[in-house]
Amino acid sequence: MIRRAGQTAALLIFLFLSGCATPPQEVLVEEDPIVAAEPVAVEITPTPEPEPQRNLQAERISIAAVGDMMLGTDFPENHLPDDDGVSFLTAVTPALSAADITFGNLEGVLLDGGVPAKKCSNPNACYMFRSPSRYVEHYVAAGFDVLSLANNHARDFGEEGRLASMETLAAAGISHSGLEGDFAELVVNDLKVAVLAFAVTKNSNMLLDYELSEKKVAEHADRNDIVIVSFHGGAEGQDVTHLPFAEEEYLGEPRGDVVRFARMVVDAGADLVVGHGPHVVRAVELYEGRLIAYSLGNFATYYGISVAGTKGIAPILVATLDGEGKFVTGQIHSTIQLRPAGPSIDRKNRALTMIRTLSNSDFGTPGIQFNPDGSIVPAPRKLPLVQ
Repeated sequence: MIRRAGQTAALLIFLFLSGCATPPQEVLVEEDPIVAAEPVAVEITPTPEPEPQRNLQAERISIAAVGDMMLGTDFPENHLPDDDGVSFLTAVTPALSAADITFGNLEGVLLDGGVPAKKCSNPNACYMFRSPSRYVEHYVAAGFDVLSLANNHARDFGEEGRLASMETLAAAGISHSGLEGDFAELVVNDLKVAVLAFAVTKNSNMLLDYELSEKKVAEHADRNDIVIVSFHGGAEGQDVTHLPFAEEEYLGEPRGDVVRFARMVVDAGADLVVGHGPHVVRAVELYEGRLIAYSLGNFATYYGISVAGTKGIAPILVATLDGEGKFVTGQIHSTIQLRPAGPSIDRKNRALTMIRTLSNSDFGTPGIQFNPDGSIVPAPRKLPLVQ
Protein backbone atom coordinates (compact mmCIF):
# COMPACT_ATOMS: atom_id res chain seq x y z
CA MET A 1 0.00 0.00 0.00
CA ILE A 2 2.76 2.37 0.88
CA ARG A 3 4.52 1.81 -2.48
CA ARG A 4 1.38 2.53 -4.50
CA ALA A 5 0.66 5.69 -2.43
CA GLY A 6 4.14 6.90 -3.27
CA GLN A 7 3.64 6.34 -6.98
CA THR A 8 0.31 8.20 -6.85
CA ALA A 9 1.88 11.17 -5.11
CA ALA A 10 4.65 11.36 -7.64
CA LEU A 11 2.15 11.34 -10.44
CA LEU A 12 0.16 14.20 -8.92
CA ILE A 13 3.27 16.29 -8.50
CA PHE A 14 4.29 15.75 -12.23
CA LEU A 15 0.83 16.75 -13.41
CA PHE A 16 0.94 19.89 -11.28
CA LEU A 17 4.26 20.98 -12.57
CA SER A 18 3.31 20.32 -16.16
CA GLY A 19 0.28 22.54 -15.81
CA CYS A 20 2.29 25.41 -14.45
CA ALA A 21 4.94 25.36 -17.29
CA THR A 22 4.80 28.05 -20.03
CA PRO A 23 4.55 26.59 -23.52
CA PRO A 24 7.51 27.49 -25.84
CA GLN A 25 7.00 30.55 -28.03
CA GLU A 26 7.66 30.32 -31.85
CA VAL A 27 10.28 32.95 -32.86
CA LEU A 28 9.72 34.49 -36.29
CA VAL A 29 12.75 36.07 -38.00
CA GLU A 30 11.90 38.66 -40.60
CA GLU A 31 14.19 38.16 -43.60
CA ASP A 32 15.13 40.78 -46.25
CA PRO A 33 13.35 40.26 -49.54
CA ILE A 34 15.54 38.64 -52.22
CA VAL A 35 16.32 41.08 -55.00
CA ALA A 36 17.63 39.68 -58.33
CA ALA A 37 21.06 41.19 -59.08
CA GLU A 38 21.57 42.86 -62.45
CA PRO A 39 24.22 41.01 -64.54
CA VAL A 40 27.50 42.96 -64.69
CA ALA A 41 29.68 42.59 -67.82
CA VAL A 42 33.30 42.19 -66.85
CA GLU A 43 35.82 42.92 -69.61
CA ILE A 44 38.87 40.70 -69.32
CA THR A 45 41.93 41.95 -71.16
CA PRO A 46 44.10 39.03 -72.20
CA THR A 47 47.74 39.26 -71.25
CA PRO A 48 49.69 39.86 -74.47
CA GLU A 49 52.13 37.19 -75.47
CA PRO A 50 55.69 38.51 -75.27
CA GLU A 51 57.23 39.00 -78.70
CA PRO A 52 59.92 36.45 -79.38
CA GLN A 53 63.36 38.04 -79.20
CA ARG A 54 65.06 38.18 -82.59
CA ASN A 55 68.28 36.31 -83.01
CA LEU A 56 69.99 38.62 -85.49
CA GLN A 57 73.08 36.44 -85.59
CA ALA A 58 70.98 33.67 -87.10
CA GLU A 59 69.46 35.86 -89.82
CA ARG A 60 71.02 36.23 -93.27
CA ILE A 61 71.02 38.79 -96.08
CA SER A 62 72.98 38.59 -99.34
CA ILE A 63 74.28 41.58 -101.29
CA ALA A 64 75.65 41.44 -104.85
CA ALA A 65 77.85 44.43 -105.70
CA VAL A 66 79.55 45.49 -108.94
CA GLY A 67 81.60 48.46 -110.06
CA ASP A 68 81.20 50.89 -112.96
CA MET A 69 78.32 50.54 -115.42
CA MET A 70 77.45 52.50 -118.56
CA LEU A 71 75.46 50.53 -121.12
CA GLY A 72 76.01 52.91 -124.04
CA THR A 73 75.91 56.61 -124.83
CA ASP A 74 74.23 58.63 -127.55
CA PHE A 75 76.49 61.65 -126.92
CA PRO A 76 78.34 63.15 -128.68
CA GLU A 77 77.67 60.38 -131.22
CA ASN A 78 75.51 57.30 -131.16
CA HIS A 79 77.46 54.55 -129.40
CA LEU A 80 74.57 52.37 -128.31
CA PRO A 81 74.60 48.56 -128.60
CA ASP A 82 73.13 47.08 -131.77
CA ASP A 83 70.21 45.50 -129.89
CA ASP A 84 69.68 48.71 -127.88
CA GLY A 85 71.32 47.09 -124.85
CA VAL A 86 68.65 44.43 -124.34
CA SER A 87 71.14 41.55 -124.05
CA PHE A 88 74.08 43.47 -122.58
CA LEU A 89 73.62 42.09 -119.05
CA THR A 90 71.98 38.78 -119.94
CA ALA A 91 75.00 36.56 -119.25
CA VAL A 92 75.45 37.88 -115.71
CA THR A 93 71.80 38.32 -114.73
CA PRO A 94 71.53 34.95 -112.91
CA ALA A 95 74.38 35.87 -110.55
CA LEU A 96 73.08 39.41 -110.04
CA SER A 97 69.42 38.63 -109.48
CA ALA A 98 70.02 35.77 -107.02
CA ALA A 99 71.01 38.15 -104.21
CA ASP A 100 68.61 39.84 -101.81
CA ILE A 101 70.05 43.26 -102.75
CA THR A 102 71.94 44.08 -105.94
CA PHE A 103 74.06 47.24 -106.15
CA GLY A 104 76.15 48.97 -108.82
CA ASN A 105 77.68 52.31 -109.78
CA LEU A 106 75.94 54.11 -112.64
CA GLU A 107 78.39 56.18 -114.69
CA GLY A 108 76.75 58.96 -116.72
CA VAL A 109 73.07 59.85 -116.78
CA LEU A 110 69.76 58.35 -117.84
CA LEU A 111 68.46 61.23 -119.89
CA ASP A 112 66.71 61.94 -123.19
CA GLY A 113 68.39 64.99 -124.70
CA GLY A 114 69.81 67.66 -122.47
CA VAL A 115 72.72 70.08 -122.60
CA PRO A 116 76.20 69.00 -121.42
CA ALA A 117 77.53 70.74 -118.34
CA LYS A 118 81.13 70.74 -119.53
CA LYS A 119 82.83 71.59 -122.78
CA CYS A 120 85.08 69.28 -124.76
CA SER A 121 87.96 70.78 -126.73
CA ASN A 122 88.37 67.46 -128.56
CA PRO A 123 85.04 65.73 -129.28
CA ASN A 124 86.89 62.49 -130.07
CA ALA A 125 88.14 62.40 -126.48
CA CYS A 126 84.97 63.67 -124.90
CA TYR A 127 84.12 61.53 -121.91
CA MET A 128 80.51 62.39 -121.23
CA PHE A 129 77.95 59.64 -121.01
CA ARG A 130 74.23 59.89 -121.67
CA SER A 131 72.13 56.76 -121.91
CA PRO A 132 68.47 56.94 -123.00
CA SER A 133 66.08 56.85 -120.06
CA ARG A 134 64.55 53.62 -121.41
CA TYR A 135 67.81 51.85 -120.50
CA VAL A 136 66.65 51.80 -116.90
CA GLU A 137 64.66 48.70 -117.86
CA HIS A 138 67.91 46.84 -118.52
CA TYR A 139 68.96 47.45 -114.92
CA VAL A 140 65.55 46.36 -113.68
CA ALA A 141 65.68 43.16 -115.74
CA ALA A 142 69.13 42.33 -114.37
CA GLY A 143 67.88 42.60 -110.79
CA PHE A 144 69.40 45.88 -109.58
CA ASP A 145 67.84 47.34 -106.45
CA VAL A 146 70.15 50.30 -105.69
CA LEU A 147 72.46 52.37 -107.90
CA SER A 148 75.10 54.90 -106.92
CA LEU A 149 74.98 58.34 -108.51
CA ALA A 150 78.09 59.47 -106.64
CA ASN A 151 80.76 59.70 -109.33
CA ASN A 152 82.38 62.18 -111.70
CA HIS A 153 80.05 61.31 -114.61
CA ALA A 154 76.75 61.59 -112.74
CA ARG A 155 76.87 65.34 -113.44
CA ASP A 156 77.96 65.20 -117.10
CA PHE A 157 74.73 66.99 -117.96
CA GLY A 158 74.65 69.16 -114.90
CA GLU A 159 72.73 68.62 -111.71
CA GLU A 160 69.61 68.53 -113.88
CA GLY A 161 70.98 65.38 -115.47
CA ARG A 162 71.56 63.69 -112.13
CA LEU A 163 68.09 64.70 -110.93
CA ALA A 164 66.61 63.24 -114.11
CA SER A 165 68.48 59.98 -113.42
CA MET A 166 67.10 59.93 -109.88
CA GLU A 167 63.55 60.39 -111.12
CA THR A 168 63.94 57.70 -113.78
CA LEU A 169 65.37 55.20 -111.31
CA ALA A 170 62.71 55.91 -108.70
CA ALA A 171 59.91 55.51 -111.23
CA ALA A 172 61.34 52.09 -112.14
CA GLY A 173 61.54 51.00 -108.50
CA ILE A 174 65.33 51.32 -108.13
CA SER A 175 66.69 53.20 -105.11
CA HIS A 176 69.61 55.62 -105.43
CA SER A 177 72.20 57.55 -103.44
CA GLY A 178 74.83 60.08 -104.40
CA LEU A 179 73.52 63.63 -104.48
CA GLU A 180 74.44 65.48 -101.29
CA GLY A 181 71.97 64.35 -98.62
CA ASP A 182 70.50 61.58 -100.79
CA PHE A 183 70.65 58.18 -99.08
CA ALA A 184 68.66 55.02 -99.73
CA GLU A 185 66.75 53.09 -97.08
CA LEU A 186 64.83 49.88 -97.71
CA VAL A 187 63.52 46.82 -95.86
CA VAL A 188 64.73 43.40 -96.97
CA ASN A 189 64.18 40.10 -95.12
CA ASP A 190 62.62 42.15 -92.28
CA LEU A 191 65.93 43.98 -91.90
CA LYS A 192 66.24 47.74 -92.24
CA VAL A 193 68.99 48.49 -94.75
CA ALA A 194 70.63 51.82 -95.60
CA VAL A 195 72.84 52.43 -98.64
CA LEU A 196 75.09 55.50 -98.61
CA ALA A 197 77.14 56.46 -101.68
CA PHE A 198 80.10 58.87 -101.43
CA ALA A 199 82.41 60.46 -104.01
CA VAL A 200 84.90 63.29 -104.45
CA THR A 201 82.55 65.09 -106.86
CA LYS A 202 80.84 68.44 -106.37
CA ASN A 203 77.39 68.33 -104.73
CA SER A 204 77.85 64.67 -103.85
CA ASN A 205 78.06 63.06 -100.43
CA MET A 206 81.66 64.10 -99.96
CA LEU A 207 84.19 61.36 -99.32
CA LEU A 208 86.88 63.96 -98.56
CA ASP A 209 84.87 65.36 -95.64
CA TYR A 210 85.79 62.51 -93.34
CA GLU A 211 84.14 63.98 -90.26
CA LEU A 212 80.79 64.53 -91.99
CA SER A 213 80.94 61.11 -93.67
CA GLU A 214 81.54 59.45 -90.31
CA LYS A 215 78.61 61.34 -88.80
CA LYS A 216 76.18 60.38 -91.58
CA VAL A 217 77.12 56.71 -91.36
CA ALA A 218 76.67 56.72 -87.58
CA GLU A 219 73.24 58.35 -87.90
CA HIS A 220 72.05 55.68 -90.32
CA ALA A 221 73.56 52.89 -88.25
CA ASP A 222 71.48 54.06 -85.27
CA ARG A 223 68.20 53.46 -87.09
CA ASN A 224 69.05 50.57 -89.44
CA ASP A 225 70.13 46.97 -89.03
CA ILE A 226 72.50 46.94 -92.00
CA VAL A 227 74.50 49.85 -93.48
CA ILE A 228 76.15 49.54 -96.89
CA VAL A 229 78.63 52.24 -97.93
CA SER A 230 79.99 52.74 -101.44
CA PHE A 231 82.65 55.19 -102.51
CA HIS A 232 83.98 56.45 -105.84
CA GLY A 233 87.57 57.31 -105.02
CA GLY A 234 91.22 56.55 -105.55
CA ALA A 235 93.48 57.18 -108.52
CA GLU A 236 92.78 55.75 -111.99
CA GLY A 237 94.68 53.53 -114.39
CA GLN A 238 96.21 50.09 -114.84
CA ASP A 239 99.12 51.02 -112.57
CA VAL A 240 97.03 51.78 -109.46
CA THR A 241 95.93 48.29 -108.52
CA HIS A 242 97.89 48.43 -105.25
CA LEU A 243 96.65 50.51 -102.33
CA PRO A 244 99.04 53.33 -101.35
CA PHE A 245 97.60 53.73 -97.82
CA ALA A 246 97.71 57.48 -98.31
CA GLU A 247 95.83 60.34 -99.94
CA GLU A 248 95.55 59.81 -103.71
CA GLU A 249 95.23 62.16 -106.67
CA TYR A 250 94.32 61.88 -110.33
CA LEU A 251 95.09 64.67 -112.82
CA GLY A 252 95.63 67.03 -109.89
CA GLU A 253 92.26 66.21 -108.27
CA PRO A 254 92.25 64.86 -104.70
CA ARG A 255 90.77 61.36 -104.62
CA GLY A 256 90.98 60.57 -100.92
CA ASP A 257 92.66 58.04 -98.66
CA VAL A 258 90.32 55.14 -99.33
CA VAL A 259 91.69 52.84 -96.61
CA ARG A 260 91.28 55.55 -94.01
CA PHE A 261 87.77 56.28 -95.26
CA ALA A 262 86.65 52.64 -95.42
CA ARG A 263 87.89 51.68 -91.97
CA MET A 264 86.52 54.89 -90.51
CA VAL A 265 82.99 54.22 -91.76
CA VAL A 266 83.15 50.65 -90.45
CA ASP A 267 84.11 52.02 -87.04
CA ALA A 268 81.09 54.35 -87.37
CA GLY A 269 78.68 51.49 -88.08
CA ALA A 270 79.02 50.42 -91.73
CA ASP A 271 78.67 46.67 -92.36
CA LEU A 272 79.80 46.41 -95.99
CA VAL A 273 82.01 48.84 -97.93
CA VAL A 274 82.46 48.65 -101.71
CA GLY A 275 84.63 50.94 -103.80
CA HIS A 276 84.87 51.84 -107.48
CA GLY A 277 86.55 54.52 -109.54
CA PRO A 278 90.09 53.31 -110.39
CA HIS A 279 88.70 51.25 -113.34
CA VAL A 280 90.72 48.27 -112.11
CA VAL A 281 90.16 45.83 -109.27
CA ARG A 282 91.86 46.29 -105.92
CA ALA A 283 92.27 44.31 -102.71
CA VAL A 284 89.62 43.24 -100.22
CA GLU A 285 89.98 42.87 -96.47
CA LEU A 286 87.98 41.84 -93.44
CA TYR A 287 88.09 44.65 -90.88
CA GLU A 288 86.30 44.31 -87.53
CA GLY A 289 84.26 41.47 -89.02
CA ARG A 290 83.11 43.65 -91.94
CA LEU A 291 84.03 43.16 -95.59
CA ILE A 292 85.72 45.99 -97.50
CA ALA A 293 86.29 45.81 -101.28
CA TYR A 294 88.49 48.70 -102.38
CA SER A 295 87.62 48.66 -106.09
CA LEU A 296 85.31 46.48 -108.16
CA GLY A 297 86.60 47.80 -111.49
CA ASN A 298 84.74 48.21 -114.79
CA PHE A 299 81.83 45.82 -114.81
CA ALA A 300 79.54 46.74 -117.71
CA THR A 301 80.87 49.63 -119.79
CA TYR A 302 80.18 49.93 -123.49
CA TYR A 303 82.28 52.09 -125.84
CA GLY A 304 83.73 55.21 -124.21
CA ILE A 305 85.40 53.53 -121.22
CA SER A 306 88.48 51.40 -121.89
CA VAL A 307 88.28 47.69 -121.12
CA ALA A 308 91.73 46.85 -122.44
CA GLY A 309 93.76 44.36 -120.42
CA THR A 310 93.04 44.41 -116.70
CA LYS A 311 90.47 47.18 -117.21
CA GLY A 312 88.10 44.61 -118.65
CA ILE A 313 88.33 42.25 -115.66
CA ALA A 314 85.87 42.70 -112.81
CA PRO A 315 84.03 40.68 -110.15
CA ILE A 316 80.46 40.27 -109.10
CA LEU A 317 81.04 40.30 -105.35
CA VAL A 318 78.36 38.53 -103.33
CA ALA A 319 78.55 38.99 -99.55
CA THR A 320 76.28 37.20 -97.10
CA LEU A 321 75.93 39.00 -93.77
CA ASP A 322 74.14 38.07 -90.59
CA GLY A 323 71.44 40.31 -89.15
CA GLU A 324 74.04 42.30 -87.23
CA GLY A 325 76.08 42.97 -90.37
CA LYS A 326 78.91 40.57 -89.72
CA PHE A 327 80.42 38.91 -92.79
CA VAL A 328 79.55 35.21 -92.93
CA THR A 329 80.52 34.03 -96.39
CA GLY A 330 80.77 35.28 -99.96
CA GLN A 331 81.44 34.56 -103.60
CA ILE A 332 83.55 36.18 -106.28
CA HIS A 333 82.09 35.61 -109.75
CA SER A 334 84.83 36.58 -112.20
CA THR A 335 83.67 38.43 -115.31
CA ILE A 336 85.33 39.83 -118.39
CA GLN A 337 84.27 42.29 -121.08
CA LEU A 338 85.04 41.33 -124.68
CA ARG A 339 83.46 43.93 -126.92
CA PRO A 340 80.97 44.30 -128.41
CA ALA A 341 79.47 41.83 -125.92
CA GLY A 342 78.62 42.81 -122.39
CA PRO A 343 80.18 41.25 -119.29
CA SER A 344 80.50 37.47 -119.40
CA ILE A 345 81.43 34.89 -116.78
CA ASP A 346 85.21 34.36 -116.99
CA ARG A 347 86.02 30.67 -116.72
CA LYS A 348 89.67 31.53 -116.08
CA ASN A 349 88.68 33.33 -112.86
CA ARG A 350 91.04 36.21 -113.52
CA ALA A 351 89.23 38.64 -111.22
CA LEU A 352 89.46 36.13 -108.37
CA THR A 353 93.16 35.60 -109.02
CA MET A 354 93.89 39.34 -109.13
CA ILE A 355 91.92 40.13 -105.99
CA ARG A 356 93.52 37.28 -104.05
CA THR A 357 97.01 38.32 -105.13
CA LEU A 358 96.46 42.02 -104.39
CA SER A 359 94.81 41.32 -101.03
CA ASN A 360 97.64 39.11 -99.80
CA SER A 361 100.25 41.54 -101.15
CA ASP A 362 98.72 44.72 -99.71
CA PHE A 363 97.62 43.33 -96.35
CA GLY A 364 99.71 40.22 -95.73
CA THR A 365 96.76 38.61 -93.95
CA PRO A 366 93.57 40.22 -95.30
CA GLY A 367 91.30 38.15 -93.07
CA ILE A 368 89.81 36.38 -96.09
CA GLN A 369 90.32 32.86 -97.34
CA PHE A 370 89.99 32.67 -101.14
CA ASN A 371 88.89 29.27 -102.38
CA PRO A 372 89.44 27.97 -105.95
CA ASP A 373 85.69 27.89 -106.63
CA GLY A 374 85.44 31.64 -105.91
CA SER A 375 83.95 31.28 -102.45
CA ILE A 376 85.39 33.44 -99.70
CA VAL A 377 85.17 33.01 -95.93
CA PRO A 378 86.63 34.74 -92.89
CA ALA A 379 90.17 33.74 -91.93
CA PRO A 380 92.52 34.58 -89.04
CA ARG A 381 94.28 37.89 -89.28
CA LYS A 382 97.43 39.24 -87.71
CA LEU A 383 97.50 42.53 -85.86
CA PRO A 384 98.13 45.43 -85.98
CA LEU A 385 96.22 46.43 -89.10
CA VAL A 386 97.83 49.84 -89.50
CA GLN A 387 100.10 50.00 -92.53
